[in-house]
Amino acid sequence: MPKPVVIAVASGKGGVGKSTVSLNLALALAAEGRPTGLLDADLYGPDIPLMMGVTRRAPTAGVTIWRNPKHGRRIDPLERFGIKVMSTQFLIAEDQALSWSAPLIDVLLQRFTNDIDWGEIDFLLIDLPPGTADVQQQLARRMGLAGALVVVTPQDAAHLDAKKVLTMFEQWSVPVIGGVENMSALACTRCGNLVEVFRPVVPERSIWALGVDRLVGIPIDRAVAGDSGRPLMIEQPGNAVGESFRELARRLISWAEGR
Repeated sequence: MPKPVVIAVASGKGGVGKSTVSLNLALALAAEGRPTGLLDADLYGPDIPLMMGVTRRAPTAGVTIWRNPKHGRRIDPLERFGIKVMSTQFLIAEDQALSWSAPLIDVLLQRFTNDIDWGEIDFLLIDLPPGTADVQQQLARRMGLAGALVVVTPQDAAHLDAKKVLTMFEQWSVPVIGGVENMSALACTRCGNLVEVFRPVVPERSIWALGVDRLVGIPIDRAVAGDSGRPLMIEQPGNAVGESFRELARRLISWAEGR
């Protein structure tokens, strides 16, 4: 079985919509006929299940949910909306904190990297935690990343912190495919025009000045809100924001085929 192309979706700081981009990109890839898996590796703030309408109301007694009689220690990911998904949120209650010790976190990372049975997929997206801490570096080192996408918003702080992520990937010899500018403008609900919300980043302070390719800009749109349980690419795939995700998927496929 050919190995999937493993792509990290990263950001320097939280609140830039990295998980929203990860989920809708995975759905867009599937819509392009590319079977896709999504690993929600944001251990302390796993939001992908909420965005997909999958929640656990009560805490589980342990990790017995991961035992698969058919495959021994292998883990079957959940399948929803045509993609395969795994998340720490499947192990804990919706409002339960993941307060594990460092050794247990290491075991979890080992299982994430070695024991999930993704089956036959073309792409595996890794929704990394924001920043450059040990968890991010462990995943970057263990997952055999083919490349990375960096998500920013048009804010100086987002670009400043994203530069640290670029340095991390450079240290691990992971090529950065490009950047996604989320919340690039506001889509007016009345006229449809795009309105700039944030003050533009000084060009020389942006990651674009470092040669990072700006792949797409994704406007702010109510349809993108991630708490309904039905992602944009399922609820309104034909709108302008959906086209941005489809364009991102096509550019990622083109990159993967040409590498």
